[in-house]
Amino acid sequence: MASFQPRRCRDHARGARPRARVPEPNACARRRVLQTGSRVSAEPRIVHEDEWLAVVEKPACLVVHSAPGHRGETLVDALGDLLGGGDDPQRPGIVHRLDKDTSGLMLVARGEEAHRRLAAQIKAREVRRTYVALVEGRPRSRAGTIDAPLGRDYRAPARRAVGGRGPRAARTHFMVLETLPADALVEARLETGRTHQIRAHFAAIGHPLAGDPQYGHPGRHGLTRQFLHSARLGFTHPFTDDEMEFSSALPDDLAQALEVARAG
Repeated sequence: MASFQPRRCRDHARGARPRARVPEPNACARRRVLQTGSRVSAEPRIVHEDEWLAVVEKPACLVVHSAPGHRGETLVDALGDLLGGGDDPQRPGIVHRLDKDTSGLMLVARGEEAHRRLAAQIKAREVRRTYVALVEGRPRSRAGTIDAPLGRDYRAPARRAVGGRGPRAARTHFMVLETLPADALVEARLETGRTHQIRAHFAAIGHPLAGDPQYGHPGRHGLTRQFLHSARLGFTHPFTDDEMEFSSALPDDLAQALEVARAG
């Protein structure tokens, strides 16, 4: 449990990068200069950077890339020329995503060949992505796999549902870390990476994420978003073959909600 206790930041950073631009705390529309390893709350943080790729810690207030209906700043805007590669000019360097209100670690590419190799690792399910979530109720099993294809919800197309339109294979492995009075703290590991996968899968088995405005009950334990954090990220470096492992502590809002849930 030590990995998930609240701390402002973990400093895995190396060197410094003075050019990456990021939003001010709780504003997401203003910008300031960020240095690699800066201990700044509620802003994107560069955890690791080399000439080919970077690992960043995304705050909950930030959309990864622009999309219809969104006009605010994005992670792509915030990181600027740190990113590179890929066919879509709206999301250079992006090889996987986090929902706007999901916080934690992301892997990004810095060039075309890095993007190609990282995307291939994602497709081959070689990147290890582990999340921490607080779910309503107590799962009957301490560990298990949710193997249920996800598609667009027929009644609400912005949501994903088991048996929805255009289903795609989806597998989530989970383990209960802590049983609480009315909830459970779980570790969820993605085998696939579908939109809203963890959120939709736990909702489908009757244990939606605490605070989830789309799949559960918003406001639970004082949350203003779903309790979901990308806590660990592991992969083989596509150019050096080094094994890379990173971890991220719970941000303050989730740590506080966890204490409320523990108190019952």
